Amino acid sequence: MNFFALPSLFLALLCLATLQVGRAQTLTTLANFVGPNGANPLFAPLAQGTDGNLYGTTQAGGAHQQGTVFKVTPAGTLTTLHSFCGQSCADGAAPFAGLVLGNDGNFYGTTEAGGTNNEGTVFKMTPQGTLTTLHSFNIEDGSNPYAGLVQATDGNFYGTTQSGGAHLLGTVFKMTPRGALTTLHSFNLTDGSSPEAPLIQGTDGNLYSTTYNGGSGGGDYGTVFKITTGGVLTTLHNFDDSEGRGIVAGLVQAIDGNFYGAAGQGGANDYGSVFMITPAGALTVLHSFDATDGATPTALVLGTDGNFYGATISGGANIDGTLFEITAQGIFTILHDFNGTDGTDPFAGLVQATGGTFDGTTNGGGTNRDGTVFSLGAGLGPFVKTVPTAGKVGGMIKILGTNLTGAMSVTFNGVAATFAVHGSSEIITRLPAGATTGPVRVTTPRGTLVSNVAFQVIQ
Repeated sequence: MNFFALPSLFLALLCLATLQVGRAQTLTTLANFVGPNGANPLFAPLAQGTDGNLYGTTQAGGAHQQGTVFKVTPAGTLTTLHSFCGQSCADGAAPFAGLVLGNDGNFYGTTEAGGTNNEGTVFKMTPQGTLTTLHSFNIEDGSNPYAGLVQATDGNFYGTTQSGGAHLLGTVFKMTPRGALTTLHSFNLTDGSSPEAPLIQGTDGNLYSTTYNGGSGGGDYGTVFKITTGGVLTTLHNFDDSEGRGIVAGLVQAIDGNFYGAAGQGGANDYGSVFMITPAGALTVLHSFDATDGATPTALVLGTDGNFYGATISGGANIDGTLFEITAQGIFTILHDFNGTDGTDPFAGLVQATGGTFDGTTNGGGTNRDGTVFSLGAGLGPFVKTVPTAGKVGGMIKILGTNLTGAMSVTFNGVAATFAVHGSSEIITRLPAGATTGPVRVTTPRGTLVSNVAFQVIQ
């Protein structure tokens, strides 16, 4: 397991970003974990369900001390949906990663350990808490998935394992919704090793992510790679220490077509960096952390304002981690310094809920020192998101939002669609004929809500 220790300061400051301070926001603690209801959520960003609640995992705690799946309402009511049983049970143990909301309304995730062979699992869970183990890893097809899944436009799920495979250095895999798994690639060190970050699907249909180690640059600092859904892998970039290393966070693609991410170590001061990389592999460091503004950054999320939001595991005013905002040009702002009582070590990063807030978890701290669920307002308004984010004409689409009751119209890049409102947080519709790639708009009595990303129409 790769965890981080704060390295010593070295080299001269090298930062392309302009640092801004003083924009601290009010953070609300929604829930405190305590042993029996879960403990220590790790690389597990929250997922918003069709009911408007947030769903996530903890890698420890629960009835068997092997981790949990939980639900928390926007008001902060926490419910444990499942307690993992451990090595002697098929359901897995220690879910390091978060959940992904599938096109069918169920959640899909991974456990780092447990299952039939104690090498980790892939599972499906209903919003009510019924868990089905879809696959148990067996070393040959991968072992110890640290990262979660992504559901691609073909309806299959794609993910990575941190170890196992043909060279025992990790894999990329594809899995059908029913659990049939295919190993697409086994890392061999020169093309990377030990992937700990989730995959994302780019607008070109390919999958993109990073490896924690390996690469052909000679430094063993990790890579950025692209892989087709058929398994053809291309290394886009080999990191050197001045750019960053130790990447456990995934990438996010912005409207400019470039990818943005964070390295947990390295950079000018060895406290991590934020970088931009083009689809062709040209990398630019946007910000190098210096401990005062945070250390060991985690995954970025693209906000509805076009800026990126993230967290650092440690550093900041109280050495307990920070929340920050950074623009595509590298203008950096500290939004919050954790202080222990409101949490510490926010490993999981953030998710923007459709109400506009940024929600996340801390691995420790809080009332019981077992971690917290928190919400941070950054002055951004409500919006809608779609599941899936791409599809063909006639395909069913779920629209998630807040206060959708009474919605009067739904359009896909200006083309009207028929729809049905399923409660205040979900609309069911189908992609109308004539729709083209662009934003989804929902008109409600309170105003018009626009999707956070353009819906991709597949021909």
